Amino acid sequence: MAPHTHKTEGSGFYGLGIAPRILSILDSLNFTTPTPIQEQAIPVAIEGKDVVGIAQTGTGKTLAFGIPMIQRMAQIKGKGLVVLPTRELAHQVDESLRKVGRTLGLHTALLIGGAAMGPQIGALRRGPHIVIGTPGRIIDHLEQKTFSLKDASIVVLDEADRMLDMGFAPQIQKIFAALPTERQTMLFSATMPHEIMKMATRYMALPIRVEVAPSGTMAEHVTQEIFIVQKNDKNRLLDKLLADYRGSTLIFTRTKHMAKRLTRAIRAMGHSGAEIHSNRSLSQRREALEGFRSGKYRVLIATDIASRGIDVRGIELVVNYDLPASSDDYVHRIGRTGRAGAGGHAISFAAPNERQEVRSIERLIKKALPVSQLPELPPERPPVQGLRPERDFAPRAFAPRGGARPFQRGPRRPGFGASRPAWRGRR
Repeated sequence: MAPHTHKTEGSGFYGLGIAPRILSILDSLNFTTPTPIQEQAIPVAIEGKDVVGIAQTGTGKTLAFGIPMIQRMAQIKGKGLVVLPTRELAHQVDESLRKVGRTLGLHTALLIGGAAMGPQIGALRRGPHIVIGTPGRIIDHLEQKTFSLKDASIVVLDEADRMLDMGFAPQIQKIFAALPTERQTMLFSATMPHEIMKMATRYMALPIRVEVAPSGTMAEHVTQEIFIVQKNDKNRLLDKLLADYRGSTLIFTRTKHMAKRLTRAIRAMGHSGAEIHSNRSLSQRREALEGFRSGKYRVLIATDIASRGIDVRGIELVVNYDLPASSDDYVHRIGRTGRAGAGGHAISFAAPNERQEVRSIERLIKKALPVSQLPELPPERPPVQGLRPERDFAPRAFAPRGGARPFQRGPRRPGFGASRPAWRGRR
């Protein structure tokens, strides 16, 4: 039975079974009105029941599982585990949980790839109440026996559909094999494909399903339009849009190589920009995201690895420079704007031969995307210095067979192909 709380005027979190001390913390953080997923999931989760939560991105799922987890950690033995698909999401969840639990003495450990193992091992030895991590790094610690899940009493899979899309099913299976049978399991996802239901059936005990938005539901206040544009004209159209829209802009590309190229092109247009994709180190990705959040960078260019990992309010425009490989990713991409009830706009570029992809998106969102007429495009800018149209580097030149060598070899020595290089010995 949920603990009794006294209703206080002005806060919608009262009456959900939340302990008075946590309610005071929520008040101090100016959390006064729960989102629909929080209102429905929190009372069920506080009672210790398994939960399957379905809600679109930007609807407050972190607190929907974070508040019950923090409260139950004070009531039961063991520790909590939160598994997420990306480093950015793991950082955001860690920050959110520490913000709520700091005054309660909550300790967390963050286990993510791209960061040194040593500090993570140190955090685990200090006995954290909640461990937040990505599947691969959690498996690393389990295999090295620096981490055990035998005493895990609450487990959360957040963005479960994205984890399956990224191929994490084997790692998730290993994690659950290391968990005790008696536990509370919560699964949160933006969509509910068949694979998620199979996962819920396999790993959960009579879960309560909480769904506040059906699959494909868009953020309510996001307007959308699409341009049919030739590939060679995309940069000119983007140049025009960045001149018309002056606010923060998030641009999605399909590949990391295009993200890199586009970042350089946008800087040549005179805009501050940064890139975030899997080729960037953890520190580079954090710097790019914090710079975008603070206004250091007006434009952030990202691949789909960041479509659910960017929690930034006030993004004015989302541009799909490339259509996503999956229709579901369209929903997550444009969900980066219009967050928390704010307005936003999403523009997509589609080549004339991508009409099938457009129709697939329209079937998912159950509405037609309005096609806008191309504006008068600015003149084509000169190529970015050092960036060739098809590749970022010049092909290696080889001397023709029988011709002069491109460099002079040094004197040969027995057992060596050439003279010792100048850099040898300076390691």
